[in-house]
Amino acid sequence: MNSNPQSPSNYTKRDILTSPCQANSCKILLLGSGEIGREVIIQAQRLGMATVAVDRYENAPAQQVAHKSHTIDMLDGDALRHVVELEKPSAIVCEIEAINLDMLMQLEKEGWPVRPNAKAVWITMNRERSRDMIAKKAGVSTSKYTYVDTEDPAEFKNAVEKIGYPCISKAIMSSSGHGSYFIKTPKDIEPARITALKGARGSGTRAIIEEYIVFDTEVTELAVRHLDENGKIVTSFPRPIGHYQIEGDYHASWQSPNVTEYLPWKPEDVGSKFKPDEDLAKKAEKKIYEAAKKITGALGGLGIFGVELFVKAEDGKVQVLGNECSPRPHDTGMVTFMSHMLGMNEGALHLRAICGLPIPARTNEDGYRVIDPLMPASSHVIKAGCGGWDPEFSGIWNAGNTPGVNIYLFGKPNIPYGPKNPLDVHRRLGITLAMGKNALDAKEKAEIAAHKIEMRTRQFKKWIAQDNTPDSRKKHISR
Repeated sequence: MNSNPQSPSNYTKRDILTSPCQANSCKILLLGSGEIGREVIIQAQRLGMATVAVDRYENAPAQQVAHKSHTIDMLDGDALRHVVELEKPSAIVCEIEAINLDMLMQLEKEGWPVRPNAKAVWITMNRERSRDMIAKKAGVSTSKYTYVDTEDPAEFKNAVEKIGYPCISKAIMSSSGHGSYFIKTPKDIEPARITALKGARGSGTRAIIEEYIVFDTEVTELAVRHLDENGKIVTSFPRPIGHYQIEGDYHASWQSPNVTEYLPWKPEDVGSKFKPDEDLAKKAEKKIYEAAKKITGALGGLGIFGVELFVKAEDGKVQVLGNECSPRPHDTGMVTFMSHMLGMNEGALHLRAICGLPIPARTNEDGYRVIDPLMPASSHVIKAGCGGWDPEFSGIWNAGNTPGVNIYLFGKPNIPYGPKNPLDVHRRLGITLAMGKNALDAKEKAEIAAHKIEMRTRQFKKWIAQDNTPDSRKKHISR
């Protein structure tokens, strides 16, 4: 049982902090220690909290900065319980999907504080449960969808034809584009089925087939459920984050105090293909907050949620459709490392929320609590060009010698690769961040900087840039 007096298991406000690694310290146990978790750990240390990072491999990004670390198979329930009982955390924070959910839910029943809560992690790690939650429980509109057994070729084909072309298949238990495939014609059906069956991060033999929506832009809303000054759970909303994906994985994101720069259209369209429209931008923003509040309210708990939504404008009306939701900081939200003040980026907001610390916000004209960014900013991925150990990066002077541009390397020690195609790895190793006079200016700066960086590994000595083929850069400004 949980006997830690610092535990916020009853969702209480926290008004006292200590130095880390003391008997009465607030202790954060992070399950999954990637680049986003590293930011949560750094923010916790800035507030005097003790930090413990857990991952399946040694020297993961968050393990490099935590006070303590453990390397275990988090799908092993006994190993997971051992670490929890050993460390006696004030909050168990889940950064990845590959966790033994039965044990996580059992630990929560025993009083261990899982954040945001074990049920939210259970729902969102599975696309079937997640989509049904969005469409049925939260009542947010989505694209057409159906579920299918990936081991049955005939069933898979029938499901695709039921939804129609083009459509997207996604493994039920996965993330970051793994196990996803864009189906344009019947010849794509079998490659899509094999990708869903063998390319997922999680286990399982089911996939979701989704209607392809022609939207104007895709956004992430980082809805934060936290305690207000009266100890009541409220929801606050950083401004929506625009982003795009390539092959189902985040590639660039942007945010600005002035949402007219990128809502309801992409920033490169505003002022050229489309004129800025303040009325449509306000309608889009309101509907984004409305949908995110319904979805996160259905999940419950405390913390930040990355709610992915599609935005479409037509004939003076705006439609917002639900897509997915993560019960933690989101990869697209790394733009807040530049756009928000120190101590208020997505990692800090998540930490404040789960620990009962204050999150100041203003109330806008529609009654929503809004957290404003300081400046227009953008992020762009730095992707691996090859696999191997001990990655090195060149072009740092070229990329980082522009005012308003910053480079953030994740510190991943190894890039796993398949022997058949060691140059086809697509793993994120860092991001560039840029501030600008508006969202479009920041987006272009971050993109240009990212593509000036090359990398190599111990196994592949030649410097390799990110994939610069036309297909990989089709959504870029500077081609």
